[in-house]
Parts: sequence; structure tokens; C-alpha cells
Amino acid sequence: MSAPENTIDILLLGSGGREHALAAKLAESPLCGALYIAPGNGGTLAVGENVALDAEDPAAVADFARETGCGLVVIGPEAPLVAGVADAVRAAGIPCFGPGAEGAKLEGSKRFSKELMARAGIPTAAYGSFTDEESALAYVREQGAPVVVKADGLAAGKGVVVALTLDEALDAVHECFDGAFGAAGSTVVIEEMLTGPECTLLAFTDGKTVRPMATSQDHKRALEGDKGPNTGGMGVYSPVPIVTPEEHEEMCRILNETIAQANREGIDFRGCLYGGFMLTPAGPKVIEYNARFGDPETEVLMPRLASDLVEVMLACAERRLDEVELAWRDEWAVSVVLTSAGYPGPYEKGKVITGIEDAEAMENVTVYHAGTAVNEDGELVTSGGRVLDVTALGDTFEAARDLAYAACEKIDFEGKTLRHDIGLRALRGREAWDE
Repeated sequence: MSAPENTIDILLLGSGGREHALAAKLAESPLCGALYIAPGNGGTLAVGENVALDAEDPAAVADFARETGCGLVVIGPEAPLVAGVADAVRAAGIPCFGPGAEGAKLEGSKRFSKELMARAGIPTAAYGSFTDEESALAYVREQGAPVVVKADGLAAGKGVVVALTLDEALDAVHECFDGAFGAAGSTVVIEEMLTGPECTLLAFTDGKTVRPMATSQDHKRALEGDKGPNTGGMGVYSPVPIVTPEEHEEMCRILNETIAQANREGIDFRGCLYGGFMLTPAGPKVIEYNARFGDPETEVLMPRLASDLVEVMLACAERRLDEVELAWRDEWAVSVVLTSAGYPGPYEKGKVITGIEDAEAMENVTVYHAGTAVNEDGELVTSGGRVLDVTALGDTFEAARDLAYAACEKIDFEGKTLRHDIGLRALRGREAWDE
């Protein structure tokens, strides 16, 4: 698959809604030649070529990129980053968007992340870190509830328990050390529970320059009213109307200081830094970092990004982000996640999906595939817990939200589940978080 001389072939790693959103945005660029997605999903088939490749095997990824002549590798999920895929790709002389293994520890180890924040003086929750259950239990009894109990390593977004009672906190500690999250739970971080609205601010960075993106706010709980277990995300909107200019300035300062600290410590961080913030009465504090684009945040940021994504990612990979300014569309974006019945618990796969074409025929609606596949009969079917992200743009928050839900009604599959209150609280203003 050859491309014109003024384009570059690109390899994108991942299979979720985030990757479909990134793939679609990359494919829009006149700089994009062949686009390979490994392994991709039922939606990425429309914008590139899905390839069978172990995304967590550094040597295999580097070999594929070299053999196909790729001029850029983009790493979507966290696991390949923690595995050192970016290091292997760069060692092969290929530009890569995504931090090396050392930088990925900002997400891969909550203890590492908290210690770096402490060294940089970055505001975050007070915490304790433990490698044995008895010490952790003693700390919980001493602190009391509420607290937040986190498995130190990667646990697919499910290793965090907001414990409102002492018993819940003790049970969460026991669950971690009992092997519920594998090696990720061998170290446990226990934090004070911060209060206030949550806000996400992502940034492009080349390890020196930081270019913040637009604000967004995810809805992590499975059920309406922010109840039920945590999920990978049930819906999201951008921008966040309740953020004050002062809070936004402080969040940007924190992301800049984080990259400056990483630089001081010799950590090469080229890619996307995800800042998860709590807007506390004392100002924004970091809840967590991710070392990559968020999912579903990407699904509202990419439609609003007016800049050429290939150009921006190459500038990050080649350490010349200072040459690039980001441009954003003025519209609001709201994305609602359609999930399989039972998610985030057990769910069935293989349910035939209909109505996506009808939804996308609506102006300003995009449907990103997350957990989809094509079966032997050529039908699009469910293959994951989070199945689709239905994203709409609008001139107002209300217009974008109404359009997203109207588009959701067009789509059907057996067991389709969704939250109907995405963005409702923010429409009521800041005081809604005091209720």
C-alpha cells in the first residue's frame, strides 16, 4: 500500500472508541497516507486497515512499523506504553507519539505518580502507600472514612474504590491484597477523599512545550445520578462550563509543572498527558494522571479540534511542539456511551447492531465504535462492554446534548443500555455539586 511522497504512513495501536476517534481524525489529514490500526474494531475498518499485531510486544510493533515504512506510530492504550513500546519504536528510528516506559509510570504506578507530585509541589490528595495488608488496614483505621483505595498498577479503570464507610475501606484493601487486581494490587495507595466537581484537562507535549486541549468531564459511574460501580466512562462533554478562568489557569500551570518535573528527572514524555482534577474549595488538585488520551474524552475532543492531528503528533514526536498552536471549534460536544447489558459486570457479545447509518445521517453527529466487530455474515455486532460512543456537536450545551440523545434513539441492539443524565448536573451550575 504505497502513498504519495508528501504523506506518511501511520500505525495506530488500540481497539476502542478512543482509537476510532483518533483514526478518523488522523485520516482527515492531507499528511496521512496508509493508516494501520492494530487491532482496531468494526468502525476503524472504514478509515484504515485493521491489522493483527500484538500491540503490547515492543519488538513486534517496531518491526511492523519498520517493514511497512511507517513515519509515525501512535499509541492509544496504556498497556503498550507501560510495556515500553514507545522506547522500542524510537530505538528503531521511527517517530512515536506516546511516552516511554519511564514516563508511562505516571499512570502505571500511582505511588510513582504521587511521589513525583510531591517532589514538584503539585497539589493533590494526602496519601499513604503500602505493600502489606496489615499496615494498610492500620492506616485506614487511623484515618477513618471516607477514603479512596487504589490498586497501584493498571487495573483497566476498575482498581479504585471510593469508600464512604470504614468497612468499605477495609474490604477494598483486602480485595487488593487478595489478588482481585493481580500484580496491580500488590501495592495499595490510600488517599483522602477530595470534594468538588471533577474535570479533565489533557495536553499535547513534546517533553518541553505543553499545549493544553479543551476541558472535558466524564461520567464514570454505571447508573444515573452517579450511582453504581465505576466504569471506563458512560458519557462526556466538552468544554466544562463550571470551570472558572482561575481554575483553568491553575490546571494548565500544574500540567506544565508536571512535564517540567519529568524533564528535570530525565523522563522523556512525548505524547498526551491526562490530568484528572478535582475542583476543590482550595483550588484544583490532581486526582490522577494518565499517560495517554482518555476514553471517552477523546470522543468529544477530536470533533472539536480544528488543527491537523498528524501535524500536531509529529511535532510532539520530533520535539518541535513550540512551532504549533492548537485551534478549536466553538461548538459544544456531548458523547453518550451505549453499553452491553450487565456492563461493567459480565455481558453477552455478538448482538447485531442496527441504525448507525441513520444516526450519522443527522448533521453534526458522529458514532465512534468502541466494542464492535464484524461477524462471519458481515454483520456489525457487539464485542465489548462499551459498544458505541454517540457524539454530537451543537451551538449550545443543550443543543449538543439533545442531538446526542436523539441520535442514540436511532441505534439498536439487544441489551442496549445508556445513562440518560449525561451533562444534566453541569447544566444546573456549580451549586449542583453542593446538593
